Amino acid sequence: MTVIGAILTSLVVAREWERGTMEALLSTEVTRVELLLCKLIPYYFLGMLAMLLCMLVSVFILGVPYRGSLVILFIITSLFLLSTLGMGLLISTITRNQFNAAQVALNAAFLPSIMLSGFIFQIDSMPAVIRAVTYIIPARYFVSTLQSLFLAGNIPVVLGINVLFLIASAVMFIGLTWLKTKRRLD
Repeated sequence: MTVIGAILTSLVVAREWERGTMEALLSTEVTRVELLLCKLIPYYFLGMLAMLLCMLVSVFILGVPYRGSLVILFIITSLFLLSTLGMGLLISTITRNQFNAAQVALNAAFLPSIMLSGFIFQIDSMPAVIRAVTYIIPARYFVSTLQSLFLAGNIPVVLGINVLFLIASAVMFIGLTWLKTKRRLD
């Protein structure tokens, strides 16, 4: 989902600048909100479809029990996607070049999501400095929630902390993207 959220989305606006179509978009009556929503919505649904497919494969093919609420899974996935989509669009808006956008997204979103989220390496076994860095990685909170939902079900304390951080990161990244997206050429 980080690939869909951050890497693919980071290429969207950068591609528009490279092809010269961003100038055409900016010459229309479209607002910043409409422009950002048009870039976010397709990747949001693609990410939700990816989560649904992973969930179905996990439960029905691999036989992994799911003990949590599907509504909570939908909410957590939506928040994580909004966070990574916002990060990808922010990267795309800043770089304006597909190559640079892909490199920044890979280093800022994908690698930390894999290495520092607890998905591959247990966070408790990391050095203290690295463990401190994991607190700013949205994927840490998403992976923690997925582990709780699959293994133990709905645990309000775990879910509450994770939801609050994912809301904060989504608001931060989308807000920064909104501020960085200008309605003029510069």
